[in-house]
Amino acid sequence: MNRTEKESNKAGGESISTDRIEAKIADRDAEWTRFLKTRYKNELGALSREYPSKRSLYINYHDIESFGEVGIQLSDEMLTYPGKVLSDIKDTIRVHNLVRVKKGRDKPNIHVRITNLPQKIAVREIRSEHIGTFISVEGILRKTTEVRPRITLAKFRCAAGHITTKSQGYGPFQEPDGCGTDGCTLKKLELMSYMSEFVDSQKLRVQESPEGLRGGEQPQNLDIDVSDDITGIVTPGDRVVVNGILRSIQRSSQGMKSTIFDIYLECNSIEISEKEFEEVNISEEDERLIHELASDPQIYRKVANSIAPTIYGSDDVKEAIGLQLFGGIAKSMPDGTRLRGDIHVLLIGDPGIAKSQILRYVVRLSPRAIYTSGQSSTSAGLTATAVKDEFGDGRWTLEAGALVMADMGVACVDEMDKMDKHDRSSLHEAMEQQSISVAKAGITATLKSRCAMLGAANPKLGRFDEFVPIGDQINMPPSLLSRFDLLFVLADKPEQTRDNAIAEHILRAHSIGELIEQHRHTPIEGVDDAYIEEYLKPVLPDIDPVLFRKYVAYAKRNCFPRLSDEAKDELVAYYMKLRSLADPNKPVPVTARQLEALVRLAESSARLRLSDIIEKGDAERVIRIVDMCLRQVAYDPGTGTFDIDRVTTGIPKARRDLIRMIKETIRAVADPDGRANMENVISQIVAKGVVREDIDTQIKAMLRGGEAMEPKHGIIKLI
Repeated sequence: MNRTEKESNKAGGESISTDRIEAKIADRDAEWTRFLKTRYKNELGALSREYPSKRSLYINYHDIESFGEVGIQLSDEMLTYPGKVLSDIKDTIRVHNLVRVKKGRDKPNIHVRITNLPQKIAVREIRSEHIGTFISVEGILRKTTEVRPRITLAKFRCAAGHITTKSQGYGPFQEPDGCGTDGCTLKKLELMSYMSEFVDSQKLRVQESPEGLRGGEQPQNLDIDVSDDITGIVTPGDRVVVNGILRSIQRSSQGMKSTIFDIYLECNSIEISEKEFEEVNISEEDERLIHELASDPQIYRKVANSIAPTIYGSDDVKEAIGLQLFGGIAKSMPDGTRLRGDIHVLLIGDPGIAKSQILRYVVRLSPRAIYTSGQSSTSAGLTATAVKDEFGDGRWTLEAGALVMADMGVACVDEMDKMDKHDRSSLHEAMEQQSISVAKAGITATLKSRCAMLGAANPKLGRFDEFVPIGDQINMPPSLLSRFDLLFVLADKPEQTRDNAIAEHILRAHSIGELIEQHRHTPIEGVDDAYIEEYLKPVLPDIDPVLFRKYVAYAKRNCFPRLSDEAKDELVAYYMKLRSLADPNKPVPVTARQLEALVRLAESSARLRLSDIIEKGDAERVIRIVDMCLRQVAYDPGTGTFDIDRVTTGIPKARRDLIRMIKETIRAVADPDGRANMENVISQIVAKGVVREDIDTQIKAMLRGGEAMEPKHGIIKLI
C-alpha cells in the first residue's frame, strides 16, 4: 500500500493496516470439522467424558500444518488472525456437538489451546508488527502472582430490580452508564457478584534465557496473563514456552493518555521444559561426532584438556569437573524419596591458581550454568526472594534466585569463603535436598534447585598451612564442607620443573594473543589463518566448546547407566577397606556420603563413554580421584590414618580425645566448688604424653567457647 492510499484511508477514518485486519473470508467450518474428526477424535471423546474437570483441547500446530493443502492455509491463518481462528474452532465444536455433555448441563465452554509452534521469538525481538498475532516465547519464569478470580461478565441491578449485563475484558473494570432497561432512568447500579461470571486468573513474568545473552546485556521481561484451567501449574524458576496472542494496552499518567503502549501476552498454552537441556539442538552430524568421541580410548584425557586449556596443569581437577558436567543419575524411589545425581566440587586454593578462570570456563561449557561471586551474593539472591511491586497489583510475589535459575545445570559460586555466614546457610538444603524452601511474606513454597555446585574458596590466612587441619583454614562451616563430593586443595608450592612449564605455557598463550591482536590491526607478512591455527594448538581445547555442550546435553538426555557386579564389588571393597581402619581408638575414616559420591562419579564416568553399564574401569578411575581428595583433606599426619571428621565436623578425633581428657582431669583435681589449678591440670595431662602447646591451645579455645571459665588468674572451672 503506497503513501497516498494510506493517507486516504486515514482520512476516511479507516485503520492504516486494513490489509491485515481483512481476513480471507471462507467457510472454514467444514474444514475444521473434518480436521477435528480425523485427527482429534479420541481427544474430543476424552473431553466429553471428563468435562468440566478437563476443559481444554490441546492441538499440535504441526498436525494442522500437515493436514494437506488446507492445513497450510489454516496454520498460516492461525498465526496471523489467531482470535478469529480460535473462535472458528470453538464454534465448530459447539455447532457440531463434537463434545457431548450429560443431559441437563449447558453447552460446554471448551478452550482450544495450540502447542508446538514452529518458531520461538526472543523477548527482545518482539516488535509492533507482532501485536495481535500468535507468537511463542521461551524463557525462565521469574515471578508469579497467586491465582485470583477475574470477572468476565458483570451483572448489575438498579433499585427497581432490573438486571443490566456488561461484558468485561482485560484492563479497567467497565460499568454501565445507567440501567439498560427501556424506560428506566436510574443511574445508580449495584454489582451482583453471585450472578456474575468469573474465571481464574494469574499473572506471570517471563525473563529471556541467559544462554542467548551477549556480555553486558540485561535480560528482558514479558508479562503474561493466564486464565482458567492453565493457572497455577508453573512455579518461579521453571523453563517455559508460552504460546499466546500479543496484546497492547495504553499507558496513562495522571489521567493523561500516552501514545506509548505496553505489551503483554494473552496466554493460550504453556509448555514446561521438563527434559534438561531441551534447548540444545543436536543434528545427525553432531550425533555422529559425539558417538565418535565417546568411542575414543583417550576421551577422558580429551575432556580434561577441553576444560580451560589456557591454564596449565590441574589435570585431576579438570577430569573431576568433566565428570561433574556429565553428572550422575537422579533417582526417584517408589516411597517418594529422591537421591541426587548432581556432583558437588569445591576448589580450595592459594591465590593466583586460576580457580575463577576454571569456573568461568565451566559456565561456557555447560548447556545451562549460572556464575555468581559469594562476595556479592545474598541468600535471597541465591535462593528466592519475596518482592512487592506494581506487578500483580502490589501483591507479594516470589522471585527466583541464582540456584533456582541453574536448575538442571551447574551453579558456579566463586569466593564462597567471603559469603556472610547467614547467607551461606541457605546453601545446605539446596545442595543435599536440591530444593529451596521459602517462607516469606505469607508465601510458603518449595522451589527446585537440581543443580551441581562448583565452588571456589581461599584459605582463611591467605595461603595454605599443610600442618593445620583444613577446617581451621577455611572460613566455611564443616556441615557445608561435608556436602561436597570432592574437595580439591590447590596449593601453590615452588617446584622448578613445574614452574618452568607453567611459565612457558603462560608466555606462549600471551604471545599468541599479542600476535593475533597485532595481525588484526596491521597484517603481518607471512601470517595467515593456517599459521595462527598451528600456533594456537597448545592452547586450543581438544573438543570444540560448542560440540562439548552438545555432547553433555546428548549424554544427559540419552544415557542412564547401571552398576555392573564387578564395579559394585570394587566400590564396596574400597569403602570397606577405609571403614576397617576404624577402631575404638581411631577416627571413623569414611561415611556413607563418600560411598554415594563414588556411585555418582562412577555413573558419570560411564555416561561420558555413553555406556549403559558402569564397568570396573569406571570404578577404579573414581576411586583414584576420591582417594586423592581424601589424602589431601582427611589425612591426619599425627595418627597416620584418614580422619573424615577433619572435614565433616571440623574437630578431629585427636582433639575430641584431648577435650575429654582436659575435662576429666579438671573434675578429678577440682575442689568442692569445681575450681582447679590450671598448672596442676596441665602437668597431669603432660605426664600422659600430650604436648603442652596443644593443651594450652585447647584450654584457650574452651574459655573462648564458653565451655570453661577463669574465675581468677591460674584457676579454671567448667561451666
